[in-house]
Amino acid sequence: MKAQENFSAVVNVKTEPTDKIDFNETNIGFSFHKKVSAKNTITNTLEYSNLKVNYEETVFETFAPFKDLNQFNQIQNKIKFSHEVSDKTKLNITVTPTVNFQQNLAISDLTVLGSFELNQQLNPNASITIGAARTTAFGDPKFMPVFSFNYKFNEQSDISIGFPDSRISYANNDRNRFSVTNSFNGNYYNLDTQNDVNYNASKAVLSQMTSAVEYERNVTKNWFLNFKAGYDFNKKYNLIDNDNHKVYDFNTGNGYILGIGIKYKQ
Repeated sequence: MKAQENFSAVVNVKTEPTDKIDFNETNIGFSFHKKVSAKNTITNTLEYSNLKVNYEETVFETFAPFKDLNQFNQIQNKIKFSHEVSDKTKLNITVTPTVNFQQNLAISDLTVLGSFELNQQLNPNASITIGAARTTAFGDPKFMPVFSFNYKFNEQSDISIGFPDSRISYANNDRNRFSVTNSFNGNYYNLDTQNDVNYNASKAVLSQMTSAVEYERNVTKNWFLNFKAGYDFNKKYNLIDNDNHKVYDFNTGNGYILGIGIKYKQ
């Protein structure tokens, strides 16, 4: 846990089965962190993710036109700039160009997400973060407020309560960390073609609230393993048109989530 994270590489695999549809995602990311001056830090994170969707045959019986919606891709580059305004105040600005596409990449698939956050230290153990972000927490990109209250009980445990993410963490030693998390998360993908004029769908949109238990193990000095198990609540998988109107709802229902990841950092 003590490794200085100037560079990191991570691979995550997770599965999210529901009654009718199974979602399997693989994510690969690289992050570079540099302190450019006494008060300024820049972090650049490049990520690629691939989402495979497996349907039961009963789904195609009612919605055959979209039988090819079995794979989606995302490439995004998150640039984060942190500035220490004072000893107790920090400003964080992120800009995240992202392309979300089915299979054929086009310039129209590009959009820009980002956030503006102010972190204020209240005392040696407590801080608050407030701001605004353009995010896909509910599927398609939207502007929304973000906030959190952060408290460090001791060297072993801390808590962060807020929106869209909350976390309680405990480390019983330098190698093991246990966490309970809750997050609102989602994504969208531009479709290659409008497969059926009756539906006129242009995007696939997914969203859910995920509650999970995570365990991270510092295997060696630079290598980490992460295991995650939880449940997706209010899970949605919809198709929308160019005006963001819902044209089809797959009614996936809720389901559990299992994930494993490996990370290298130095």
